[in-house]
Amino acid sequence: MNESIDKTGVPTVVPVLLSNLRSLYLPWIRWGLRKSYRARCTATGGVVAVSLVSLVLCGFGFAAGGAHAETPEEKAMRIALEADQSDLGFGSIEVDGEMILRDGAGRESRRAFRSMVLERPELDVGDLSIIVFQDPLDMRGIGLLTHSNIEPENDDQWLYVPSIRRVKRISSSNQSGKFVASEFSYEDLGSQEVGDFDRKWLRDEPCPTDSALTCFVLEDYPKNPRSGYSKRITWLDTSEYRTHFIEFYNRRGDLEKTLTLAGYQQYLDRHWRAHNLNMVNLQTGKSTELVWTNYGFRTSLSSRDFTSQHLTRLRR
Repeated sequence: MNESIDKTGVPTVVPVLLSNLRSLYLPWIRWGLRKSYRARCTATGGVVAVSLVSLVLCGFGFAAGGAHAETPEEKAMRIALEADQSDLGFGSIEVDGEMILRDGAGRESRRAFRSMVLERPELDVGDLSIIVFQDPLDMRGIGLLTHSNIEPENDDQWLYVPSIRRVKRISSSNQSGKFVASEFSYEDLGSQEVGDFDRKWLRDEPCPTDSALTCFVLEDYPKNPRSGYSKRITWLDTSEYRTHFIEFYNRRGDLEKTLTLAGYQQYLDRHWRAHNLNMVNLQTGKSTELVWTNYGFRTSLSSRDFTSQHLTRLRR
């Protein structure tokens, strides 16, 4: 049975979710390197496939009359497109994760989960992802399903709560809320598609997590008017397009959270994945760390595995 979830969150029978709770990412599996076959072309106003032709037609470095210097907006879009292209073709992913929550005094609680992501080849949609908790016992089987969409469409998300045996749809007005009391929001769990943001290149500088690397510094502005953020600033290395650091600014424009990505490993000679992500809330002192292990690529997952009905069968 499906029903909508409002700002009150999950029913009180789930104590852990009362504190106001996507691969990956946990969509976090990809952050700056997520698949997108499309981007909004500012020159034409259309959604186009990523290609050298589209870069020319959209004015990324060239105009009809000849070469011209890129604007900061054009340069940022070109970088975002190249980053997305660098990760095309992963197919599907299954990975184990551990979520470590720390309060302002440093006290910890730990949760184990499994995450799955399916790349969708269609031009007008994002990827599919599922997170299902395995431990502790009172959270086993809690699952989040995300069907990522391209703006102006909101992501579709469903939460399964085993104790009440119901799948609840996450309303768009609640997607800025915290997921299972962590520092990651529902919004953070959707794949970050190129067309979801306006953006601007700010500068190149040494990466904050590794001064031996040079990073592009990009300022991203969510197109979704219900986003919990006014902007993000992202540090993306110039060599492999790996995201190293992100600053999140709330709707008031204040710096609220930072995300550090580390422990990158390369898979299938192409796909880079960070094995450690640490989200820190600068206003409360709380943090949530995600540790990823046992990556599997191009698994047997299909779209049938990413339905709200299947979500209810994932408890182990």
